[in-house]
Amino acid sequence: MTHPLPHHPGKHALPALGDPADHARHVRTRHPDATLAGHDGAVLVYQDRALAHAVAAYGGHRRIGWVRGNLRLIERSGRRLAVCGGFGPGAPAAALILEQLVALGIRRVVTVGTAASLHTSLAPGSVVVCTRALRDDGLSQHYLPPGPYADPSPGLTRHLTGALHARDAAPRRGAGWTTSAVYRETAAEVARYGALGILTADMEAAGVFAVAEHRGIDAAAVFAVADCLAERRPRRDHPRTEAALHTAVEAALAALSAAARERPHG
Repeated sequence: MTHPLPHHPGKHALPALGDPADHARHVRTRHPDATLAGHDGAVLVYQDRALAHAVAAYGGHRRIGWVRGNLRLIERSGRRLAVCGGFGPGAPAAALILEQLVALGIRRVVTVGTAASLHTSLAPGSVVVCTRALRDDGLSQHYLPPGPYADPSPGLTRHLTGALHARDAAPRRGAGWTTSAVYRETAAEVARYGALGILTADMEAAGVFAVAEHRGIDAAAVFAVADCLAERRPRRDHPRTEAALHTAVEAALAALSAAARERPHG
C-alpha cells in the first residue's frame, strides 16, 4: 500500500486554518509601519556571508520582529528592496519566511544559495539559474497538486539570467533537484537525475516556487555550485563559490528591480 504525500487527498486546494495575514496584523500591533508594499522584491539568502555582502555593498536598515529572520531593507539605484537571511536552510524555513514577506506586501522573490552539482562539468563557483525544480522536498506537496516539478516565473527568471550575463557570470540554465534529506542523497538518484539533465541539488527551490505559485507572486532561483555529488570529495570552502554567491545576490537585486519596472504589481 502506498502513502502519497500529503496524506489528506486534495489538501493543496483546501483552505488553511492559519493565515499569514494574521502574522502581518500581529506585527503591526508592535510596528505600525511594517509594510513591504512598494518594494521591488526580496532576496532570500542562506549563507550569513551572502547577507553580509549585501549589507556591506548597499547598506540597509534592519527590521527586527517583522519576520522570523534577519530582514534588511536596502536602496539600490533609487529602488527599494529587501534581503532576508538568518533563518536556516531548507524548504520549510524558506516557505515560512516567504509567507510572512508576502503578507507584508512582497510580490517578487529570488532565492540565492549554494547547491551541489550532479555533473562533473559544473565546477565550484559555477552559476546555475534554476528553470524548474524536481519536488523531492515534501513541503511543495502541501501547496500544489501532485506533480514532479515546481516552476519559477518565466519573466523574473529571464531578468535574472540577463542580470547574470551583464556581470559576466556565464550562467547555466537547467532543472534542479530539491531534496530535504541532504545526508540521504544516493548514487542511484544522482545518476538517474543527472541522466535526465538535472544540473543541481538544493534544499529550497521547489518549496519557494510552490509557495509563490500558491500565493500568486513571482519567484526565481540561482545557485552557486559548492561541490559535486557525481564526484564525491571532501567539501571545502572555495573562493570561486564565495565570489559566485556575491555575484548572484547582486544579480538578484538587479533582476527584481528590472521586473518591477517592466510589470509593476497592482
